[in-house]
Amino acid sequence: MLLEFGPVRALFFDGRDAGLRDVPRPHVEPGFALVRVSLAGICRTDLELVRGYMQFRGILGHEFVGVVEEGPEEWCGKRVVGEINFACGRCGFCASGLGRHCPNRRVLGILGADGTMAEYVVVPTSNLHAVPDSVPDEVAVFTEPVAAAFEILEQVHVVPGMRALVFGDGKLGLLVAQVLHAAGARVRVVGKHAEKLALAESLGLEATRFPCAERAPLVVDATGAPDGFSVALAATEPRGTLVLKTTVAETRPVETAKIVVDEIRVVGSRCGNFLPALRALEAGTVRVRPLVSAVFPLSEAERAFEAARQPGMLKVLLAAR
Repeated sequence: MLLEFGPVRALFFDGRDAGLRDVPRPHVEPGFALVRVSLAGICRTDLELVRGYMQFRGILGHEFVGVVEEGPEEWCGKRVVGEINFACGRCGFCASGLGRHCPNRRVLGILGADGTMAEYVVVPTSNLHAVPDSVPDEVAVFTEPVAAAFEILEQVHVVPGMRALVFGDGKLGLLVAQVLHAAGARVRVVGKHAEKLALAESLGLEATRFPCAERAPLVVDATGAPDGFSVALAATEPRGTLVLKTTVAETRPVETAKIVVDEIRVVGSRCGNFLPALRALEAGTVRVRPLVSAVFPLSEAERAFEAARQPGMLKVLLAAR
């Protein structure tokens, strides 16, 4: 007998406004799993999407933890997180292990795939990772941004004692700083908010109020601001590396002369592997609980979005169950 399911609630962006609406329960195709979302996170990318970034239309959200309710038997009932890039698995990029850059990919809640700010989300089973029993939901929901922070270690050779500046005292900046610190770097967080810089210090990091006259061989732009690139570039030493983590809808001109003259290496850095992130969250080498500013029920998703926009807020979570 074919079961009939009613609509589910989701935060849907129609190109102008983000609002709660009833949407059809997601259909599960072979190779996918239906996950009942427990918690979803609101990040800077979500805020930029509703300002026009990527011209996205659909259900927002890409950070989540939940329980598989439908799909392959070996996954049903498991608590999971999931990688956000849905690669085609057939192109040359996929064959070479670069599925995150598949030209045919869809991206959860960002490009061509409905996201996680809903009661249910559909994710390829190949993207799923089981959450260790010792990692609670409010920690596991940070897996995606922690993985993005770990991606820097795949791109840049970080050695013990290496000086690093992280511009941006928000969620991602504090995660990046912790990952670099755990790798042995001497990290300084540069930001504009006294309470966030105090939090950085409580996490064992050095912190400085912007502006900062210091320069370093490794600089990360995690400001989430259009002018973050130029600020971080000015702080990068000759032959240093500047890692870009900021994604914004607005664009600014790029001053290339300093990059050429000082022979600076500029590295775009996006998604990362979930396995080191889950290990770090399980071991507690990256602390995320202090980064949670508020938790809202899914029924108050619009209010949660407004809260996430407010100065001084860090991570805002949506509880879908």
